[in-house]
Amino acid sequence: MDLCTLIERNAAFAPDKPAVRFEGTTLTYAAFAARIAQTAQALQSEFDVGKGDRVAILSLNRPDYLVLLYACARLGAMLVPLNWRLAVAEQSFILSNAAVKVLALEHAFSAVLPAVEKNLPEAMLVGLDFTPSKGVAFDTLLEQGPRDTRLAEVDLSCPLLIVYTSGTTGRPKGAVLRQEALLWNGVMSQHMHALASDDHVLTVLPFFHVGGLNIQTTPALHHGATVTIHARFTPETALAAFECDRPTLTVLVPATIQALSDHPAWATADLSSLKAISTGSSIVPQHLIERFVARGVPVLQVYGSTESCPIAIYTRLGGDLSREGSTGLPGLYCEAAVVDDTGNMLPPGIPGEIVVRGRNVFCEYWEDQQATREVLCDGWFRTGDIGLRDADGYFWVRDRKKNLIISGGENIYPAEVERVLLEHPDVSECGVIGRPDPRWDEVPIAYVIRRKGSQVGTDVLKAHIQSRLARFKVPREIVFVDDLPRTALGKVQHFMLKQLDARTPVGGDVS
Repeated sequence: MDLCTLIERNAAFAPDKPAVRFEGTTLTYAAFAARIAQTAQALQSEFDVGKGDRVAILSLNRPDYLVLLYACARLGAMLVPLNWRLAVAEQSFILSNAAVKVLALEHAFSAVLPAVEKNLPEAMLVGLDFTPSKGVAFDTLLEQGPRDTRLAEVDLSCPLLIVYTSGTTGRPKGAVLRQEALLWNGVMSQHMHALASDDHVLTVLPFFHVGGLNIQTTPALHHGATVTIHARFTPETALAAFECDRPTLTVLVPATIQALSDHPAWATADLSSLKAISTGSSIVPQHLIERFVARGVPVLQVYGSTESCPIAIYTRLGGDLSREGSTGLPGLYCEAAVVDDTGNMLPPGIPGEIVVRGRNVFCEYWEDQQATREVLCDGWFRTGDIGLRDADGYFWVRDRKKNLIISGGENIYPAEVERVLLEHPDVSECGVIGRPDPRWDEVPIAYVIRRKGSQVGTDVLKAHIQSRLARFKVPREIVFVDDLPRTALGKVQHFMLKQLDARTPVGGDVS
């Protein structure tokens, strides 16, 4: 049995049930299962994709994103979802690091092709909505007729996803999730949402994040429910879908909750079909939760990370939602604890590092044994997040991963931005922190020491960063200083920078 078996079983039980809806089209479970099988055969016969091979995708949300996921499950291959918000240089690094065999992409993101042809000349190219000059269109690939193929023996222990997260060393790391991680994550989603085959999930978050892919989307498909996909989030299309498509569940991050509830159509939007929404990815402001609660829609919180697939701790539909700020209890098939710096379990009420363990947790960072050893010990994943639990076992997250900035639901590691800043010849030293922002939760701010004699300005440094990193990682402000707070070993103290930033007027130059 592999993860694709769940789709086939649902197709057998309810072949005509809508599985995936997208832009006016519907794939029934029978059609969905058939397209997955056809894709698996094509990838194997045309590109020799098999166990352990990597297939990357660079695309907005679309049904064939999910088709490729389950085709990889059938083959024992691994899907590498690429964040389309990243700069080409970042995407190119991931593709090279994963040594992908096949890249499927939308034409809108074809700017990455020169880098692929240079760094991965043997990679096969598949256009999801076009025909690459050195590749094939996806539909053409599937139309080449039946194949006489023999698929490898695959089971749930096979790795399925390599999801790259921004790295604390300035380079992203690929978290490897086995098929069983998605299976048990889906079981916990069913428990969290009281998910059933008659549910209808609206997915507006991107599939390149495990939140968009695995909090509700894949669990819904595993339980025979219907999923409506939006290519990307806009408040207009999401509000219209609440009224027209009548979903029962959706996942939103704080930035999308705010965008929806600030929209002029919010006050009159019909939300009556929603039995709940789920939210997470950062500490969720209570005033945003209240906006849905005031409209009669329960808000469930989920805590986790890329490395936990992501469901680890959650509040449950029908459960206790009265503990303000709590992210809930450990999942049905996931352990969670709070530990001190030496790994000893801490009693209720004492803050420490949150650790989680379960079959939903990743097995390794791709090709990075040292990073894996640093965070995995006896199956426990050290999240780096600071939190506590009460006497009843409910968890509160008090602070995010050391130095991590979460802006509009996107993770930004300061080390990554600092690495690029230090590549500029006029930058001597720098430190990047997050500044609270009413719209994005946080925005990155850079403190920079210029090289002696340099008068480099903000615009030049912002342009330098944007040429190498995604736009959302570019600091909102660059503050020039003569020195930075440091430890005895000379490391920049980011928490001290945060305190300095809180006292510095916006637009200030403290040099």
